[in-house]
Amino acid sequence: MYLRFRICRWLDREDFRRIASMASYLGRRDGCSWFELTTDISNVDKLTDIIDTLKSYGAELDKDSRSVLEKLLEESSIVEIYASPKGFLLRSKRLLTDYLAVFRDKGVVRYSRALRGFVVKPYALLDVIERLRHEGFSIHDRTGLLGTGSYPISFRGKLRDYQEEAVDTWIRNGYRGVIALPTGAGKTVVALAAMARLSVPTLIVVYTREQLVEWMDKIEKFTSLSKSSVGAFYSDEKSVKPVTIATYQSAFRNIGLLFDKFSLLVVDEAHHLPADKFRAIAESVLAPYRLGLSATPYREDGKHEELFRLVGGVVYERSIEDLMSAGYIASFEIIPVLVDLSRKELEEYKRLRKDYLVLARGRRVEELVKAASMGDESARKALQLLARIRRILALSKSKLEKARSIIEAEYMRGSKIIVFTQYVDQAQAVGKELGIPVVTGKTEKSKRKIIFELFKHNRLKALVLTTVGDEGIDIPDANVGVVLSGTASRRQFIQRLGRLLRPKPGKSAKLYYIAIRGTQEEATLRKLLRSL
Repeated sequence: MYLRFRICRWLDREDFRRIASMASYLGRRDGCSWFELTTDISNVDKLTDIIDTLKSYGAELDKDSRSVLEKLLEESSIVEIYASPKGFLLRSKRLLTDYLAVFRDKGVVRYSRALRGFVVKPYALLDVIERLRHEGFSIHDRTGLLGTGSYPISFRGKLRDYQEEAVDTWIRNGYRGVIALPTGAGKTVVALAAMARLSVPTLIVVYTREQLVEWMDKIEKFTSLSKSSVGAFYSDEKSVKPVTIATYQSAFRNIGLLFDKFSLLVVDEAHHLPADKFRAIAESVLAPYRLGLSATPYREDGKHEELFRLVGGVVYERSIEDLMSAGYIASFEIIPVLVDLSRKELEEYKRLRKDYLVLARGRRVEELVKAASMGDESARKALQLLARIRRILALSKSKLEKARSIIEAEYMRGSKIIVFTQYVDQAQAVGKELGIPVVTGKTEKSKRKIIFELFKHNRLKALVLTTVGDEGIDIPDANVGVVLSGTASRRQFIQRLGRLLRPKPGKSAKLYYIAIRGTQEEATLRKLLRSL
């Protein structure tokens, strides 16, 4: 291909010399000087600069050259997007460096010599596309992941007004963001409605196998998809289908099997995502559309900012109080219960705490753990003392007696009761004392399933859960919770409260929080109450 042009005005020696540095002189015809560009016209950025310069001298392209230039400019405005294990790959005949500079500064775009293009982190692709379109580029998707409606899904449920608002807000935000609703407010149903609106291949990441099973059940109940058409991806099974549900662990370990097959990534219990190995899921799966679900997206360690970067910020949020006042979740009462250590327990507690403070030397628990792992003997001994202190508080006779009296009284009222504990030995002590089932992380899955089924169908009226019950368990009928131990995490507190708040006519929930007076437990309780 070539470009020929004419200049019909007089050119002095200097003008002619400058033009001749860019083009070959062909001679005079019809009173005009004719030239042919000698520059590599495939370099469109350089070519457009030259054309602009020549126009300043009155240059006019002939008819054929105008057609060639128009075709070149049209082709150069195309940005092609490909899939790669490193991220989305952008290629164009134009130099994109200046257009992508802001994204390179943020660390979400880099140039790869090996791949001959710009590599974009999946969660940033839509922002990059928006910028390029604003600059006049045409986007050609070679991945098949950017279109909508490619995998039709119908929603068969009926959304409450706030659920409809949540879906609409997420869509207006470009099919990205976190929806924050209390436990029991129907986040899964919201996600299924969102999936149906987008209708694309979808990867759903869940925290536990129990959650995976619950998602399977709800997909079959609320959408046009059957269980057999949904892939289950976890330790015992690795089935990949256009809609696939995977546990965090399995998705992380097998990211190479999943990264390029889905347009939408749904992250349940999204507050877990900033953990280093789980973050790799969001950074590796190419899905440009993203939905995070969480009752408590804000983390005490500030890592929710990382979550928002990977999935999108909180686009819709409703509090427990909002939904309770509207009648969507049960009303609730939090009842703080303070008890005292026995004289013997108190003496032992004070002695151990004094020794602990000496050894800890003002270091936080996380700092002690790190120091102990590096061979610090004082840190190791401090942690041993801390474990003994916690055991005294957990197994306090007065705490267990108070739990017994509360549970017996609520049992007589016909309540369904969950006892929450932080420690296995405490859970086992309560279970033995009251003769009620205990579920820990080590409980066999088959046994755990039987216990939950019996509880759901009123064959059991009470059960004890360790932290395994804080997330991912659907127990719709419990109306009384008894907290015997926990952390200072607001997220854990909200999750436990949420287990009791699922809507039911005339239902009111109560959460008893038993703490030892004058200890860190009391301070933690007061902090949690202030956080609501």
